[in-house]
Amino acid sequence: MSQGTERLRFALLDASHGDSNTRRNFRRELDADLVEFDATSGELPSHFDFDGVVVTGSRASVYWDEAWIPSLVTYVGDAAERDVPVLGVCYGHQILATALGGTVEGMGEYEIGYRQVRKTTESELFEGIDDRFTVFTTHSDAVTELPAGADLLAENEYGVHAFRKRHAWGVQFHPEYDPDTARYVTMGKDLPDERIRSVLDGIDEENYGAACEAKRLFENFVSYARRVRSDSPSDTGTDVETAS
Repeated sequence: MSQGTERLRFALLDASHGDSNTRRNFRRELDADLVEFDATSGELPSHFDFDGVVVTGSRASVYWDEAWIPSLVTYVGDAAERDVPVLGVCYGHQILATALGGTVEGMGEYEIGYRQVRKTTESELFEGIDDRFTVFTTHSDAVTELPAGADLLAENEYGVHAFRKRHAWGVQFHPEYDPDTARYVTMGKDLPDERIRSVLDGIDEENYGAACEAKRLFENFVSYARRVRSDSPSDTGTDVETAS
């Protein structure tokens, strides 16, 4: 396993249905060696021998009746149970909440575009990030009940934007997005033209520059995972198979 100053090894569970922007963005933002899996095709690791697990966004909902979703939920829950550091982003945040016993529901509305989020408590993941910070959001589902024992880390008027339980962290927003990704995703939404134009108008240098502050959480997660690895007395269990 990774030790000292060696690069860490993360499993990237890609739930994006093959969107090329997703892997490009996470490869850029995560200073770790990524072992990539197409979760939507049912491809998941057969073990938990990673320094961390990262779960991406998706156009799916966690409550959809699709065969790959329960397997992903099970793997993420098992990884968290084994104290492997987990970072869930947007859909990954919702998968993590579900895996740990929380509740995800449709919002009946859409949060999309650059928004302000407020930290509710200090945490390692948001170290160096202001109490109020800018993020790019795009979701119509939300975590409406946190898992038992989880801590709320950030929120806005749309609800939960970050939580933590032990070594597992979820963020509803997209710190990995660059402007090209934000535009591409926005133009693909089934929303009124006026709202689409309004969101596109807001994808500018000023807002993107402000949102770059939240990218600090990737560096913080890598640092956290390194500390967990250095403090771990034993391996995470290479011989444990998934339930997929």
